[in-house]
Amino acid sequence: MSTSQADITNIQELINLNFRNEKLLKNAFIHRSYLNEHKEFKGASNERLEFLGDAVLSLAVSKFLYEKFQKSPEGQLTQQRSALVRTETLAKVARTLSLGKYLYLSRGEEESGGRNNRSILANTFEALVGAIYLDLGFDQAQNFLEQTILKKWRILAKTAVVDNKSKLQEIVQRKYHESPTYKLIKSWGPDHARQFQVGVLLENSLLGLGEGPNKQIAAQNAARNAIAKIKTTDRLELPTQSLR
Repeated sequence: MSTSQADITNIQELINLNFRNEKLLKNAFIHRSYLNEHKEFKGASNERLEFLGDAVLSLAVSKFLYEKFQKSPEGQLTQQRSALVRTETLAKVARTLSLGKYLYLSRGEEESGGRNNRSILANTFEALVGAIYLDLGFDQAQNFLEQTILKKWRILAKTAVVDNKSKLQEIVQRKYHESPTYKLIKSWGPDHARQFQVGVLLENSLLGLGEGPNKQIAAQNAARNAIAKIKTTDRLELPTQSLR
């Protein structure tokens, strides 16, 4: 199934929005695999919309958390945001909206279960957010996110615990066939408000640092920072900085 005019109407009813430029809405559902298989198709994939939607989503969620939790420190806000914008959370919302059935996919992607693939669904959700932002503006994008994610923040955040240590371990083992280790660097503050800094290392080389109100959270933040560096470079390079 692909996105027909009837489907475009259904999607707009589903998200309770009316697009001025329906081509943007259709574009949000075009997976790059479809273009590889249909060279005659003149449109673009949804990757650029996904890129934009990712930024809009991050801003909207950050604004929501900043206003709702006015006494929370940056680290806690970051953890809440990570839980709300992670792939698993977005895919879950995309399934609730049945976005998968409107996708343009290649035959191979279709046969391999692409319509239920969590990465494809999460990316499609971000592309949809990007399309809403471009066509209707930030306020409408924010309203859409409030109805789909932000009003359920407590449930979604609770069921989407971010285990960055496990993610980092998978990445490092795949690349180096070894496991990262964690080391307490320092702690400070009074007993009732203690803060900890933990480093994650590979062969005594520092991959990332993290801070938190206990060692466990600090270690998770260290792993998250290491993963962010890997995503930025698109590869894992052993750093020269070391701790001994």
